[in-house]
Amino acid sequence: MNDLDVVIVGAGPTGLALGVDLARRGVDALVVEKADRLFPGSRGKGIQPRTMEVLEDLGVLDAILTAGGRYPVGMIWQDGERVGEHRMFDADEVKEAAGDSAFTEPWMVPQWRTQEILFARLRELGGRVEFGREVAGLDQDEDGVTLHFASGPGLRARYAVAADGGRSAVRRALGIGMTGGGGAPARPNAKAGEVDPNPVLVSDVRITGLDRDNWHVFPPSGDGDGYMAICPLAGTEDFQLVAQFPEGTDVDLSLDGIRKVAAARSHLAPQDITEVRWASDFRPRAALADHFRSGRVFLAGDAAHVHSPAGGQGLNTSIQDAYNLGWKLGAVLRNGTDTALLDTYEEERRPIAAQMLDISTGVHRGEVKRGAATVQLGLGYRQSPLTEDTRAATGPVRAGDRAPDGTVGDVRLFDAFRGPHWTLLAVGSEAPRADVPTVCVPSHEAYGTGVFLIRPDGYVGWAGRTAEGLPDYAARYGIRVG
Repeated sequence: MNDLDVVIVGAGPTGLALGVDLARRGVDALVVEKADRLFPGSRGKGIQPRTMEVLEDLGVLDAILTAGGRYPVGMIWQDGERVGEHRMFDADEVKEAAGDSAFTEPWMVPQWRTQEILFARLRELGGRVEFGREVAGLDQDEDGVTLHFASGPGLRARYAVAADGGRSAVRRALGIGMTGGGGAPARPNAKAGEVDPNPVLVSDVRITGLDRDNWHVFPPSGDGDGYMAICPLAGTEDFQLVAQFPEGTDVDLSLDGIRKVAAARSHLAPQDITEVRWASDFRPRAALADHFRSGRVFLAGDAAHVHSPAGGQGLNTSIQDAYNLGWKLGAVLRNGTDTALLDTYEEERRPIAAQMLDISTGVHRGEVKRGAATVQLGLGYRQSPLTEDTRAATGPVRAGDRAPDGTVGDVRLFDAFRGPHWTLLAVGSEAPRADVPTVCVPSHEAYGTGVFLIRPDGYVGWAGRTAEGLPDYAARYGIRVG
C-alpha cells in the first residue's frame, strides 16, 4: 500500500479542484475514480461569479473563459412560432450584486469541459488520477485511513475525502445519513428530500433546425407533458435538452426516445435530433449529510449535499467546499498547524450548504429569483471560530466576509491574494512586519481603515483598527507578525 497524504475519491469538479489545490501546496494527494474516464455530460453547466474567482486562483481562468460563454436569452415557442423572450436572470441585479468582482454574470461551461480543464491543470502540477478504482470499503485508525477497492491494491493515506457524488460509497461506508433539505416538502407524504416528483431527462444532443443564439423554451402544452428546454452549449456544437415528465414515467434515454419527445413538444422533426452524445434522468431532490466529517474522512460536493440543478448552486457550492478544505489540509500536513483547524471545515461549510439547498429548491419552485441570491459572492464565515474582528466600529467588510477585490493605483488586490498563502493587507494604516505577502494601499471604500489578514481562500480572517492582537492570532497558523 502506498502511504499518501490524502486520497480523494471521485474525479468530478469537486475532487479535481481539491486535487489542484493540494498539488499547488505540495501535498501528496491521489484522486481515484470508479469510472474509466471523466464524466462525459454537461450536467452542471453554470459557473457563478464567486466560483470564477476561485478558478482564477487555481490557475484555470483563461481556459474556462475560452471554453465557455454567456448565457443566451431564452426564446419561448408555441405552435412553432416565437412568442416571447425569457431571461434566466436579471442581468442588472446580478451586476449590482457582483459589486467589486471582476465577474458580473454566470458563465456557461459544460461540466465535462470544466472537468477536462481541472484535470489538465492537476496533471500540469504533477497530480494524478487513477481510473477504474471502485471503493469497496474503508478502515481508519488514529494515524490514517485505509481504502479497499473492488479490484487492485488498497491505499493508505493520512486523510481521505469523499467527493464521489450523491450516492457516495464512502459516505455509506462511514454510516453518515442524509437528511432531506431545501425547505418544505413538495407535497404531503413526500419522500425525504423530494423537491419535485416529476422525472427529468437531461441530454447532450446534436440538432439541426435551431439557432444557437437562444435558449429555446417549450412550455407544457396542457396534455399532461411537462416543459422542454433546449440550450446551446457554449464552446461546443452540442445542445443540452431538458424535458420534464409526469410522475411515474419511465424515461427513454435512447435516440429514438429523445427524438419522440422533441417532436411531440416542439416544431422539430424527429430527424432533426441527429445524435445523442450523453443522456441521463433524475428526480429533483435536496439532501444534506448529517456530518461533513468522520474521523480522518471528509465529505465534499454531492457526497455532502444534493441539490436540484435549478439556479446552478450544486457544482459551485461543491468547488467551494474543495477550496475551503484544501488550504486547511495543506496547513496541517505541510505547515504543522494544529489539527483542530480541520474541525472548522464542517463548521463553516455545512451551514453554507444548507443555505444553498434552500436557494436551489426555491429557484426550482419559482419562489426565489436567479440573481443576487445565486451568485454566491455574499457568502461568508462571520460565525466561524477562525474569525476575529477587534474593531469597535466595523467597516462595510467584517472578519469572515469575502475579501473584496479592487485596483488601487497599480495594485489589484486579487493579484496579491492569489496563491496558496495568507496575505496581510493594510488600508490607510501602518502594516506590521510579517512573513507573508503584504499589501499597503492608502484607501479602499469597502475595507475602511485598518489591518486585515486574508485567508488563503480569500476571506478575511482577522481585522483590526491597528495590528494590536494580530500576532497571537497569526501565530496559530505559523505566521510571524512583528
